[in-house]
Amino acid sequence: MANLLLSDAILVKNYIDGDESALASLIERHQSRIFGFIHSKVNDRDLADDIFQDTFIKVIKTLKSKSYNEEGKFLPWVMRIAHNLVVDHFRKSKKMQFNRETDEYAIFDFFVDNSPSIEGKLITEQIETDLVRLLKELPQDQREVLLMRMYQDLSFKEIADLTGVSINTALGRMRYALLNLRKIIEKNQIVLLD
Repeated sequence: MANLLLSDAILVKNYIDGDESALASLIERHQSRIFGFIHSKVNDRDLADDIFQDTFIKVIKTLKSKSYNEEGKFLPWVMRIAHNLVVDHFRKSKKMQFNRETDEYAIFDFFVDNSPSIEGKLITEQIETDLVRLLKELPQDQREVLLMRMYQDLSFKEIADLTGVSINTALGRMRYALLNLRKIIEKNQIVLLD
């Protein structure tokens, strides 16, 4: 198999130029890592298979349309596609939950509501709606890192790999996202606690 010796970038070029076996080599080379990532997020083998297939359908469409321009960063690009499809799945099924309780997320402590009352549920729903609106005001790169940490519990290493930036850049974006979110809350005089 001569394809085993070729870099991802060469295989991508060969596939775009019509060599179907080049794509098979790329999938074979990276499938365990990509599938493992997807499965770790959805924890369901059949669903992971579906998302994996959808990922490569998007990869094929993008490569066939000649709009791929990741300059040799094939795996991080495919991982971003997989990540986005996982996020889309959770959005559709409305199963996304905030699941981190650390000092860095103190701003989100208002989600704790120990009262089972209808009023408490309505307040929590309103706060969640407000938070989604606030998150939309953040710059895209900051919002992306914040959502990856909160919704997906990804490490900064995973975030850096998926977004194609250094760990320090990912950490910086998270820090600025939290600072900007606090400023937005203060500027709009939003009360998140009762």
